[in-house]
Amino acid sequence: PEFVVEQLYEATGGDAIVTTGVGQNQMWTAQYWKFKRPRSFCSSGGLGTMGYGLPAAIGAQIGNPGSLVIDIDGDGSIQMVIQELATAVVNRLPIKIAILNNGFLGMVRQWQQFFHDCRYSQTCIPEVPDFVKVAEAYGALGLRATTPEEVRPVIERALQSDLTTVMDFKV
Repeated sequence: PEFVVEQLYEATGGDAIVTTGVGQNQMWTAQYWKFKRPRSFCSSGGLGTMGYGLPAAIGAQIGNPGSLVIDIDGDGSIQMVIQELATAVVNRLPIKIAILNNGFLGMVRQWQQFFHDCRYSQTCIPEVPDFVKVAEAYGALGLRATTPEEVRPVIERALQSDLTTVMDFKV
């Protein structure tokens, strides 16, 4: 996951407004994206509002139409608001959504590991939807990377597109 965030940063030169959902993706973004200017990171902080990233990206793009806006989200958090892809597509917003897809509610699972003696409950997401197909169903561009070698080409293709774009990174 850190590699994906680093590659996004390098490909953009850090020149983007970045939003995040809630989870490990939020922590990785805060640690591995080297923010260069104020007001370029939109996150709910420690409030635990899963699903924050995509609506925040929509608002950031509307408020900053000439800026690159990237939502770095998790596979659990994005599913809370995935239907908002319709809003982004209908309004022709070129936001880029990077899903760090690990098949878990990673932060919750981590807390169960550290604080509850590894008694895992409802943190595995074995049937994660095909985010590429979901993106395409909404009229967005859907891309996927399953290996480290595929990460940068997926990012480059997304950055070249004027469409709302979902990048599904299997991590």
